[in-house]
Amino acid sequence: MRFPATLLFALSLFATAGCAAPGAGLFNGRDFAGWEFVAVPAMDIKEACALKPGGVIAVAGKSVGFLATTATHANYRLHAEWRWSDKPGNSGVLVHITGAPANGTAWPLCFQAQLKATRAGDLLPMNGATFAEKLSTAPGAKTPQLDRAADSSEKPAGEWNTCDITCRGDTIEVVVNGVRQNTVTHAAPAAGRVGFQLEGVPFELRQVRLTPLD
Repeated sequence: MRFPATLLFALSLFATAGCAAPGAGLFNGRDFAGWEFVAVPAMDIKEACALKPGGVIAVAGKSVGFLATTATHANYRLHAEWRWSDKPGNSGVLVHITGAPANGTAWPLCFQAQLKATRAGDLLPMNGATFAEKLSTAPGAKTPQLDRAADSSEKPAGEWNTCDITCRGDTIEVVVNGVRQNTVTHAAPAAGRVGFQLEGVPFELRQVRLTPLD
């Protein structure tokens, strides 16, 4: 049976898209190679997190600090899934991490895509990070923030949520459970390490993948 050339072309495109390689997993499922845990006082990463079957990372909630890759990244799409183990709490995905904790806080220069219960999708420029869009908070606020753009798209405690962050050049886009919640431009810095904020609350992570962009 012969198919029209246009249909063959469409099937070819579909097959190519379907075979596209997924993003590289940033946790190897065996240990925490390629990651560090930054906290004051210092704590071994194995005290803060544990690897569970199925590639799940269980955050113990023992300390305040942040997980960070040892490698620097630019122009990528970061996918992560999280759920609250017991009751809703506070955490965040950190991108463009630059340097160590600054200004007497536990946090570095970076941008935080908020995962805090009821506020997932807010975007926080931390310790000197900047973007062009007007903040939702008043000038000089202790915690500057750009509120999410849509209604809450979070799921109840115990259910898995997805966060997809696209960093292309100096633009950052945040999508929570398929809903675009934030986009900022002229972000500075525009590259750095990626990681997760630990606020002393237990939660779980899985499917942490990074896909480089052209």
